[in-house]
Amino acid sequence: MNAAILLALVPALAWGSVGLVNTKMGGSAGQQTLGMTFGALIFGLATMFFYVMPNHAYLGSQIWTVGIVSGLVWAVGTAGQFLAIKDLGVSLAIPLSTAGQIVTNALMAAVVLGDWKTGKMWAIGIISIVAVVIGATLISARDKALNSGISGQADAKSMTKGLIYLVISTVGYMFYFVLPNFLNKIGYISDAIKAKNNGVDYMTAIVGPQAIGQVIGAFLIVIFVLKEADKMFEKPTWKNILTGLVWATGNIFMFISAANPAVGQTIATTFSQLGIIVATFGGIYLLGEKKSSYQMKLIIIGTILVVVGAIIIGNINQFA
Repeated sequence: MNAAILLALVPALAWGSVGLVNTKMGGSAGQQTLGMTFGALIFGLATMFFYVMPNHAYLGSQIWTVGIVSGLVWAVGTAGQFLAIKDLGVSLAIPLSTAGQIVTNALMAAVVLGDWKTGKMWAIGIISIVAVVIGATLISARDKALNSGISGQADAKSMTKGLIYLVISTVGYMFYFVLPNFLNKIGYISDAIKAKNNGVDYMTAIVGPQAIGQVIGAFLIVIFVLKEADKMFEKPTWKNILTGLVWATGNIFMFISAANPAVGQTIATTFSQLGIIVATFGGIYLLGEKKSSYQMKLIIIGTILVVVGAIIIGNINQFA
């Protein structure tokens, strides 16, 4: 396995570990969200001052708009995901979140960005989306033998609440992922700005402003939605800076890999989704989340379906 492919696997390891790290760091969903954005801010500003500015990448008002807005919607996605983890656990919340992102990003690419240009692409894409949805359903299946009586009702309530949080999270992440390309498609970001240096300059220039938007979004959510203003700066918030650094490492390696001609956007994006394996089995074996043998069989089959569906969607031009 060459170095380029190894680097392309870093986002999967990093993003798949985010739920594990933030669970270990502890804290409320608000503290975890805010702490994570502090870590992302450190990384984002370092990228801006030590890479973007020395390389004279474009940092005009359009870049700041794209970055800050995408950071705001990212904060919504992240807060929703952390709330879902509280109710569902890492081994369930992250795989379902990943599956939701795969499906919504594929549909946005097809419908809004016009990436699916032929009937064959649509047919293969829809089949792949169905595989991802079935896989997510299997991953989320509960063992009825373990869910009865009062505890079963409590589990059902937590499941419902967690799924609502995941829907909110998925919508936030969907806008976060699609915004840079969408604003280019409608002409707000010119092709010249987007294409310079294989797209690396554009995507890395966004990182600094994006991190500022993430912090602003996190403060707004923590204060006005989660009502946690009184415990924003307690120890768990500072501990979760590590979570942000882990996420930001995956983010920057994603950009590097996407811009590398030996890897490209398609393979880089696909590989990043393999973090579902890290999150699913990390939650079970590292955090000790309990699953029955019946659930484990479904989880393995479901994970395979999600990964295969993601690979086909990410490489749809080659399959179609």
